[in-house]
Amino acid sequence: MATPGGFDPVGGGGPSLPGGPAGGGTTSVGMAANVAATLCYVPLCCLNIVWALYVIISEKQNRFLRFHAFQSLLFAGALTAACTVVWIISHIIWFVGMLLSLVLGLVGIGGLIFLAVKAYGNEEFELPVLGPLARQWS
Repeated sequence: MATPGGFDPVGGGGPSLPGGPAGGGTTSVGMAANVAATLCYVPLCCLNIVWALYVIISEKQNRFLRFHAFQSLLFAGALTAACTVVWIISHIIWFVGMLLSLVLGLVGIGGLIFLAVKAYGNEEFELPVLGPLARQWS
C-alpha cells in the first residue's frame, strides 16, 4: 500500500503513480523498460549502439524505450562526428587537439552516465537538439 507521499515501502520505494511509472509497461525485450533504456547508454565496447539497434528493431510498442534507444544512437553519432573533427584538429595543432579530446572524452562519458541515470529513474530527459529528433522517431 502506498504511503501518503506516494511511495510504496514494500514494493521497492518507487513512486506509486496511476498506470505505473513513465517507463513502465511491457517490453518485447524481456526486461523492465527503465533497465533496458539504461542499457542504451552503457558505453562498454559499443554495447550501447548494438543494444539500441536491437531495441529499435524489436520493440514496437514502448515509446519510452524507443525514445532512449534513438537518443542513444543520435548521441553516439554526434560524439563520433565530434571525435572526427578533433582528430583533424589534432593533426594541425596537436596541443589544442589534445585538450579538445580530453574535454570531449569527459563530456561524452559524463553525458552517457547522466542519461543512463535519468533513464533508470524513468525520466525522458531530452538533449537540446537530439532529443526532439528522438521523440519524433520513437
